[in-house]
Amino acid sequence: MKDSPQPVAEDAAIAFDERGLVPCVVQDWRTGEVLTLAYMNEDAVRLTRETGEMHFYSRSRQELWHKGATSGNTQAVKAIRYDCDADALLALVEPAGPACHTGERSCFHNGEKTQAAPYEVLPILERTIADRAATRRQGSYTARLLNDPQLARAKVREEAEEVTRASEEESDERVAEEAADVLYHLTVLLRAPGLSLADAERVLDERRKP
Repeated sequence: MKDSPQPVAEDAAIAFDERGLVPCVVQDWRTGEVLTLAYMNEDAVRLTRETGEMHFYSRSRQELWHKGATSGNTQAVKAIRYDCDADALLALVEPAGPACHTGERSCFHNGEKTQAAPYEVLPILERTIADRAATRRQGSYTARLLNDPQLARAKVREEAEEVTRASEEESDERVAEEAADVLYHLTVLLRAPGLSLADAERVLDERRKP
């Protein structure tokens, strides 16, 4: 697999427990959303490095398993990080589908969900816009913008002007509201040619590198 992580010397520092396991938090590389918590042994780490896709060790079945081998919901590995004691791993992945066996995007879909965490808001918006792009639902404002790129461009220009004016004349709350309008319309505009906020984020990351 292109650009898949290769075996690295640092893996020798992983502090497996007395069962030969280490917990691994799996996080969406692009959005930062936590997808699941699973366990790895030495073979799972090795196979993950060799294939570029997540492999885990099932404590209940006591066997190795390749995430997505049957469902197709694989997780391509972008990076593996360790905590300060090297006894817990963080895998940053590009998921090909839901992480949870229930069909939910994340295994952490229960509990307090009345308000999305700030880092979840834009990924949720992008997925909503992607759904509108796929269905082109009648009466949807988003679908209307996607069907009319010229209108989408005009709305970005309009909303950018409004947030600028609000920053000069209106309350902080109004500035936040107008900024939200800019982000929404910009996300729609990017979607039309197949781009996403991640493409802009990549450019920002490249600019900060010496």
